[in-house]
Amino acid sequence: MTENTEHTRNTAGGPGNTAAYEVIVIGGGAAGLSAALVLGRARRRTLVVDAGEPRNAPAAHLQGYLSRDGMPPAEFLAAGRAEIARYGVELVRDRVVDATRDGDFAVRLAGGAPSGGGRTVRARQLVVATGLRDELPGIEGLAGRFGRDVLHCPYCHGWEVRDRAFGVLATSPLSVHQALMVTQWSKDVTFFLHTVAEEELSEQDLRRLAAAGVRVVPGEVAGLVVEEDRLTGVRLAAGTPSGGGALHAREVLFVAPRPVPRTGLLRRLGAETEETPFGVYPVVDGRGLTTVPGLWAVGNASGFAEQVVNAASRGYRAGAAINGELLMADLDAAVARAQV
Repeated sequence: MTENTEHTRNTAGGPGNTAAYEVIVIGGGAAGLSAALVLGRARRRTLVVDAGEPRNAPAAHLQGYLSRDGMPPAEFLAAGRAEIARYGVELVRDRVVDATRDGDFAVRLAGGAPSGGGRTVRARQLVVATGLRDELPGIEGLAGRFGRDVLHCPYCHGWEVRDRAFGVLATSPLSVHQALMVTQWSKDVTFFLHTVAEEELSEQDLRRLAAAGVRVVPGEVAGLVVEEDRLTGVRLAAGTPSGGGALHAREVLFVAPRPVPRTGLLRRLGAETEETPFGVYPVVDGRGLTTVPGLWAVGNASGFAEQVVNAASRGYRAGAAINGELLMADLDAAVARAQV
């Protein structure tokens, strides 16, 4: 640990300086911190660059993580930062503005300068754990309730709101799946088609919704009704065939935000990507390695469905794989030198 700490102290100077690490992790969420923890324990000189924008910041608690169920996300991340510090991993609060590769990776930090003229740090391996952001439909009152009584994941929040009056806002025909899933936590579910036409639903969709007891309401949703800081209803737009301006009493509204992956850095570095129903993500192997040698993607930067426990697992797997890659590369170099 002392060796790692000493290295970062001597090389991470002021603006304009170039610092050298073995691994840089961009993103200080569950995936990035987990990778950094493994690397720190493997005595790798590691830097975590964290812009401080966790996806689950609106949530009061994280759920379904064995031994951490119910812990506030901020507390979880604080514990992770304390753990990596014990192993000499450096963490800086900063934003990455660019990255290039010329053998090693050169990562330029904003450093608080308006021109983006912060320092450049270099590393042999680069982990991108920048996650994604949730883009919500532009409905009055929706964003302010997100993470409270406007929710997206029944596995994350379903138990806490069980047996209440649920609404599900359709954002695409795929929202049928969400409407069916939430019936595990409440038998009072109304499916608001919003901008999805009823004819876009398949006969199988309609049969399943009926079998699950889900009420289907066509027409666009205009806004939410909030009383005494709690959701009490969903209001339809004027002129809606099913009752323009009608108010449907609901206590919880599930919605599937449009995921917007933060993968611009990966693309600039040449990583191959692929289109999925949930956005464009990098092509990675089972360890998280992209198509660019030494460039890794973990957590929601590698896929939509990585919840906190999954993201931590992906980070751990990548960290262990990176340590192995570095070790074998150094051994191979030593063998080559010995043969000269």
